[in-house]
Amino acid sequence: MTNIETLTPLRTVSLRENVAELLVEKILSGKFEPGDRLNESALSRQLQVSRAPIREALQQLQEQGLVVNQPRRGMFVVQLTDADVRKINSMRVVLEGEALVLCREHMTPAVLRRLQQMIEKMEQDHEMTALEATRLDFAFHRTIWANTGNEYLERALTSLTSSLFSYKLVTKPVQERLRMILDSHRPLFDFLTGDADLLAARAIIHHHVNLRWQNP
Repeated sequence: MTNIETLTPLRTVSLRENVAELLVEKILSGKFEPGDRLNESALSRQLQVSRAPIREALQQLQEQGLVVNQPRRGMFVVQLTDADVRKINSMRVVLEGEALVLCREHMTPAVLRRLQQMIEKMEQDHEMTALEATRLDFAFHRTIWANTGNEYLERALTSLTSSLFSYKLVTKPVQERLRMILDSHRPLFDFLTGDADLLAARAIIHHHVNLRWQNP
């Protein structure tokens, strides 16, 4: 387990946001590893802030999928087993295939422009950090889900996959693989501007997911 006693105290804090940023940096740098417990009291002592902003920051990271709450045990850095990944991805292929079809049915010029801009940034910006790339990746998918006209589907996909995106970031994918993943979004965009059916949508999502996770 990682020793949180090595953290430098925060003396000037814009509270929840600054605490959350610090914890994200420590997770992504490896100071906190997958499965490590993030104890409110210990973090409060080391950062020299009250427990309230620590608690709020941990809740923010939980919403982002970087931290999971285990009942009666506390908050832990996200850690997924191979079985967890397979279970999540088997659901994702089905749900996101449906999301692609619905997004196309509800497509507007504004949403199409936004997705086009994201695609162009993915394909042209080769200097992105892993964090920037993961955030752009997730934002692209969430834009599709938000345009389905089905808020239940959107919430289900966001809740289901946030831990996947975060865990892959925590495990530090190599830059070459990140580039391949970013470049793989064009088929999703092409589906949204074409007329293929639901089976094709699921096949596209399956191939896309398989680039990051084996045997989804």
